[in-house]
Order: sequence, then C-alpha cells, then structure tokens
Amino acid sequence: MDRLIYTAMSGAKHTLEQQATVSHNLANATTTGFRAQIDSFRAVPVLGDGLPTRSFVVDATVGSDFSSGAIQQTGRSVDVAVQGSGWLALQTDDGSEAYTRNGALKLSENGILQTQNGVTVEGEGGPISVPPDVSITIGADGTVSAIENTTKPGSVNTLGKLKLVNPPAQNLVRGDDGLFRTKDGTPVQADANVTVLGGALEGSNVNLVDAMVSMINLSRQFDLHMTMLKTAETDETTATQILTLS
Repeated sequence: MDRLIYTAMSGAKHTLEQQATVSHNLANATTTGFRAQIDSFRAVPVLGDGLPTRSFVVDATVGSDFSSGAIQQTGRSVDVAVQGSGWLALQTDDGSEAYTRNGALKLSENGILQTQNGVTVEGEGGPISVPPDVSITIGADGTVSAIENTTKPGSVNTLGKLKLVNPPAQNLVRGDDGLFRTKDGTPVQADANVTVLGGALEGSNVNLVDAMVSMINLSRQFDLHMTMLKTAETDETTATQILTLS
C-alpha cells in the first residue's frame, strides 16, 4: 500500500511543479528571445535501511528549448535579432559573462550600449560607447557604426563589434535572471559565423497551443494522483475493517 502512496504523493507534488513551469512559459510567450523550459519525470528509489523496494517520482529539469523564434521587423536601429544559432554576450554587474537572444537594446545616459534591463552589451573590445548626435547601424557581423548627424554627408565611424558567440547548448544553464551562462562560468570565444539582423527582434519560441495542451494534461494527471491517494485510503480502511472482523 505504501508503494502506491509514495508514487501518488510524489507524482502529485511534481505535477504541480511542472504546472508552474508551463505557466512560466505561457507568461513569457511574448518575451523577446525567450527560450521555453522543458521538464520531465523520472523515478528514484527510496534509499534507507533495508532494500530499496520503494520509489518516488521527481521532476527532472531537462533544460531549455533552443529552437529559434519568429523574427519581426521593428525599424529601431539598436534592435538586433540573432539569425540561426548564436547568442549576444553581456557583461553583468559582477564582471561575469552572460548570454541572451533578447536583442532589444538601448543607450544608457552615458552612451553605453545596454539591454533594456540595464545590462551592458559586451563588445569584442569591451563595452561599446556611442557618442551623441549620431545615427547607429549594426551590420550582419555585429559591427556597430555611427553616422554623424551634424555634417552632410555624415562620416561613418566604427564604434565596435558585438561579441557574438555560439557555445554548445548542453554547456549552457539558465540563471535566475533569465540569462544563460556556461556551466563552469568560463567566457566563450567569439564566433565569426554568427550573424545578426539589424532593426529586428526575435520573438519567444513558446508554442501557445502546445503549452495549453500540456497544462490540461498536467491537470488531469494531478486529478489521477489524487484519485490514487483516495483509493489507497479506501483500501486501507476496508482492510482494517476486515482484520477487525476476523
């Protein structure tokens, strides 16, 4: 009887956790560059005194869905969308390097190229500083150029080059801030094969239909686990009554 209770109890608990993951994916269905999280169940034996004859269910995080999202034109000169595989490198406040597909960039009050959350964009030669009174263009290779607005024709100056990387997907982990990092924290070398599209953004890769179907299935799984627990309780009560009569 306790085998059934272990399985049903742990299964219900982790079904709720998977519901939270699906809800998180749905909430980020319109987040630029978001990568859906993927979870799965696995059975684990209960270890202790005696033989491991009992098992319970745990929610094993497989990782993230690294498929590309749809690209939409925005017309903003500081928006970039990574085409195919690859990532934009960022310099976080603690000096470490993180990676994102969210190319919605902005200029800080000091003219530093940053993400909308204020994280500095990493260039191959360090942070990219943009002078005032210029128009920005970003080339396919990540080169950031400035065209002066005060003179006609305006001179073109190269300000820097975005650091574009393409680490193996299995070496990336998602942080609490939504940014990805390498498992050992080691910075990745720039990859010249990664290209970007200026004036565009990549949307989330969350499939709304699949996410809604998963949420319905998980809800039914939770109901099934609750039914199993009620069945175990009923069987235990009936067995106790039979033993009492005998």
